[in-house]
Amino acid sequence: QVRLVESGGGLVQAGDSLRLSCAASERTFSNYAIGWFRQAAGKEREFVAAISPSGGISNYADSVKGRFTISRDNAENTVYLHMPSLQPEDTAVYSCATHNSGSYYYVRSYASWGQGTQVPVSS
Repeated sequence: QVRLVESGGGLVQAGDSLRLSCAASERTFSNYAIGWFRQAAGKEREFVAAISPSGGISNYADSVKGRFTISRDNAENTVYLHMPSLQPEDTAVYSCATHNSGSYYYVRSYASWGQGTQVPVSS
C-alpha cells in the first residue's frame, strides 16, 4: 500500500494561487494514476482531477476545468495540483489517492489516501 502525504495548503485570499503536492516514498508510485479530491465542511468528498501513470492523460471536474492543472513528476514521486484564482467556494480539505480500478470520478475507485491538506479561501 502506497503512503501519500499532501502539502501546500494554507489560508489564502480570493484570487490567490496555491500549488498542492502529493508525495509518496515508494517507487511504485509511478505505476498508479492519482486523483485529487476535496471535501468541504458538511459536504461529501468530490472529485477534482486525476492524472494517468505516465502523466499523459488528465481529467477534471467541471467545476475546476480550465482553471486547475494536475501534473506529475515521477522522478520525484510527486503529483501536483496547481490552483490559480482561488475562490471561497474552493475552500475544502484536499486529498490525493492512488487509483485502483473503475472511473476516475468516484471515491470508491481509489485505494490509498493521504491525510489531506486544508485550503481555506477568504473573500
